[in-house]
Amino acid sequence: MAGMNGTTIAEAPNGFPEKAARFAYRVAWGFARVFSVLVLLAAWEWLATSGTFTPFQLPALSKVLVRIWADITTGDFFINTGLTLYRALAGFLIAAVGGVLLGMAMSRLRVARWFFDPIISIGFPMPKIAFLPVIILWLGVYDVSKITMIVFDAIFPVVAATIVGIQGVERELLWSARNMGAKEREVLWQVVLPAALPQIMTGFQVALPLSLIVAVVTEMLMGGYGLGGAMMTASRFANSVGVFAGIVEIAVVGYLMVKAMAILRRRLLIWHPEAHDPSTA
Repeated sequence: MAGMNGTTIAEAPNGFPEKAARFAYRVAWGFARVFSVLVLLAAWEWLATSGTFTPFQLPALSKVLVRIWADITTGDFFINTGLTLYRALAGFLIAAVGGVLLGMAMSRLRVARWFFDPIISIGFPMPKIAFLPVIILWLGVYDVSKITMIVFDAIFPVVAATIVGIQGVERELLWSARNMGAKEREVLWQVVLPAALPQIMTGFQVALPLSLIVAVVTEMLMGGYGLGGAMMTASRFANSVGVFAGIVEIAVVGYLMVKAMAILRRRLLIWHPEAHDPSTA
């Protein structure tokens, strides 16, 4: 605004109260989302220090955090976490690609559906960990067998989600694309897969934490380095603090993986109505 002598007087930034209110709301909402976790951690520390449990049964959270920091400073945390993530992500990527391709084939080819549908129907609800002894006999106890077990577990939800997603594509979209001269390959890649992507991403969101779970379980049962293997080593030496440190480390890694997949989903589905739903923010 210009003054009487022609000089300009700066005004206060517009919308500052609204920005402050929005920031306060985000802080309050962020605290509310982790409130239950904070209560759980506080209850853990209180129960461990109150004498309700022995230090062997339930070590204090503070001691567990000290152990985690020691693992970080010595590098053991990064070695074990890196190996577990390598196995989990390698198995997940193979399951994701293979599951989408198999789901597409079953949705588009009657022969593929006739052959694979009974296998998927039987294998999906079956506990695949029962095949672990067979995989150990065939492939040993190293990374190949662990990754194979992860793929075997994680591929089923991806296949199922891909089939459901493709079958749910609106027929009007297919008719419109074909009437505009699109070939079958173009219809598949430019219409069917984008329309089925929300369901496929849901399958990925199920398969990713499942891959981490199977990676940890196979490390526990087969031994070697990794978060699961480190927990079993601590258990053999009756190191309760080390066992609980492994639980916390796995929980944090799993949470970060799930959040990363949720962010990737929002990025890939920015065009989809769910990206504009306030409940997903």
